[in-house]
Amino acid sequence: MAKNKYRQVWNLDSIFQSMKKSNQLTNHIQDIEQGLAKLDGCIAVTRISSVEDAEPILNILMDFDRLKLKLSQASSFITCVLAQNSPDQEASVLQGRVTKLKSKYGITLTNFQAILASTALEIWINVLESEELKAFKFILAEWREEGETTLTSNEKAIVSKLSIDGYHAWGQLYQTLMGNLEIEIQLDGKSQKYSIGQALNLRAHPNEELRKVAHEKLELTWSEQKENFAKVLNHIAGFRLQLYGFQGNEDVLEEPLRKNRMKRQTLEAMWSVVSKHKNAFAQYLIRKGKMTGEEKMQSYNFWANFESNSQKIHYDDAFDFVKGSFRKFGKELEAFVITAVEEGWIEAENRPKKSAAAFCAGFPMSEESRIFMTFDGTMKGILTLAHELGHAFHNTAMKGISSLNRQYPLCIAETASFFAEMIVLDAAIEAAESTSEKITLLDEKLKRSVMNFMNIHSRFLFEQNFYEERRNGLVSTQRLNELMQEAILDGYRNSLDNVSVYTWLWTPHFYITDAPFYNFPYTFGYLLTYSLYEKAKEIGPDFENMYILLLRDSGEMSMEKLILKHLGEDITKEAFWEKGMKLCVQDVELFLELTALERV
Repeated sequence: MAKNKYRQVWNLDSIFQSMKKSNQLTNHIQDIEQGLAKLDGCIAVTRISSVEDAEPILNILMDFDRLKLKLSQASSFITCVLAQNSPDQEASVLQGRVTKLKSKYGITLTNFQAILASTALEIWINVLESEELKAFKFILAEWREEGETTLTSNEKAIVSKLSIDGYHAWGQLYQTLMGNLEIEIQLDGKSQKYSIGQALNLRAHPNEELRKVAHEKLELTWSEQKENFAKVLNHIAGFRLQLYGFQGNEDVLEEPLRKNRMKRQTLEAMWSVVSKHKNAFAQYLIRKGKMTGEEKMQSYNFWANFESNSQKIHYDDAFDFVKGSFRKFGKELEAFVITAVEEGWIEAENRPKKSAAAFCAGFPMSEESRIFMTFDGTMKGILTLAHELGHAFHNTAMKGISSLNRQYPLCIAETASFFAEMIVLDAAIEAAESTSEKITLLDEKLKRSVMNFMNIHSRFLFEQNFYEERRNGLVSTQRLNELMQEAILDGYRNSLDNVSVYTWLWTPHFYITDAPFYNFPYTFGYLLTYSLYEKAKEIGPDFENMYILLLRDSGEMSMEKLILKHLGEDITKEAFWEKGMKLCVQDVELFLELTALERV
């Protein structure tokens, strides 16, 4: 078969022509500026006094919708440009401009929310029930609730403006610093430079010595850079805590729970179930460590394939496997994957100067997505591709829905991505031709359980404890390392050795300024995926339609109501989470059984 039949470099010019050749993007940004000014003037004279005001409110919503689409289009494009080439100065300048516009949009929205919050309750109920606004009941109710805070509209506007050069700027600095870092490693007698993304990918390299060297080089780099990154992290957290203080909010989980439209009982039930079953995954890690000749699993061996002589997987073969796996699940998913590759939505080429983190960027205005990753020829790389395609499919499932009703929480976004991973991984396990191959693939599956139940939990514990100490002042690099080490020991139940205490430094989620505590949504999505996947196997081909409906509803209701509607389950109860966890523990039991049979 001829290789390189699938392109590995995305097409961004179809969204906006190259900034060096056209003013298309700058004109687009100017349109947003003018639109926001016009919307400001309209909101300034808006008052809600009767149900007759429903139509003017609808007009305002349409303006918000149009501007949000335009902002998302520009922001996603610039994110993609910087990911493929971090030093792009022109893109950095435009990123600053778009960040200001996002702030301006937020201020305009805040002013509108204040009007909603000040409307008399009896009038508000009638307006909300009007024919014109019935499609926006959920988002309007959410906006009114957000408007009922201790801060005035003017104070919120001040905070939003300060955020541009405050913690948003610190978050952007993190991306720049990380994007510009390189490490030098000897490979096959030659010295080679790697971006951080490429160096992290070496964790799955078949050569253990190279994995260890890459780990040590990265640790040395983190040690040299720790003061810079500690300053960034401290200032992001400090700004956030100051903001919470102004809002009268003493609970750092209040905002992330609200943004994920999730009750505290749901989060507590989920973590309780995870904590109860950690010993099973500790047994898996200990067994795997012994299989590699160690008393404990070494962190730099965690992502390694059991078959040390396994050949690299060509991107064409990887993509064909993903496409074939999706085909078995449903026609819509297969058609989507074909569109993604034919339209140039995927950037997977392994080259220097690329950003470290894989992501999916949505372009709701043109109803497209772009997937960014560095494909490394491993099963992990295949699953990363499937993961990001899952996000993109979620975006596609929302086609035709107002952007105001597309604002789904991170936890359900991670459900879509893990579901796509599950389809591919189970297809690989089913196709395994030997026990050793099945063990290798089962190991790949269990890595994801460890990441979501142990690694993510350690991140959650670290952030909780870090924010508590940050209230009292700056947290030193030594203390950050100590907090991370404590969280790792708790998260992994002391079953993994040589875990990086600098995880706080190189985990990008700690530095994302618009998504605090971006950790538990992964575990939520992962465990929910198991319940969905079991449902899919039970229902068969008809499940795809139900799944798409769940995704389409994901921006218009709480997580509790969403799962109750589509699965008939109460996610505030541990019993729901136990169902998914039972399946994960069965994977451990099968792994222990197969590895015992292999006498390894």
